[in-house]
Amino acid sequence: MKVAPESAPPGADATTSLGPACKTPCSIDVPAPDAGFSVTFASPKFQPVTVPVQVVRDPGDFASPPMTIIDPSPVFAELTPAVPPPKARNPMRPENPKSKAAAASNPAPVQPAAR
Repeated sequence: MKVAPESAPPGADATTSLGPACKTPCSIDVPAPDAGFSVTFASPKFQPVTVPVQVVRDPGDFASPPMTIIDPSPVFAELTPAVPPPKARNPMRPENPKSKAAAASNPAPVQPAAR
């Protein structure tokens, strides 16, 4: 069975839960599973996205052969940019020794304690 992963932006790694992988846009041959599976899209600087895929079996009849259909087809994911890590804060600079000397020569007035 063919799976056609596509992504915006293109060039993401598309990996199926069944094993096969490729870079989008592409086409992958996967074994026809009995149940659904998923395709995970990953690309540097983007958040990964996992898209569930359903497997629909049509048994057919005397006029049409049995078919296995995957939904959605193509399997599409829109990747969103990853939030950049917070910038490192600058370490606090030591106080200027001149400002300490000025504070010592002009002490704050002492207020009497309230009773």
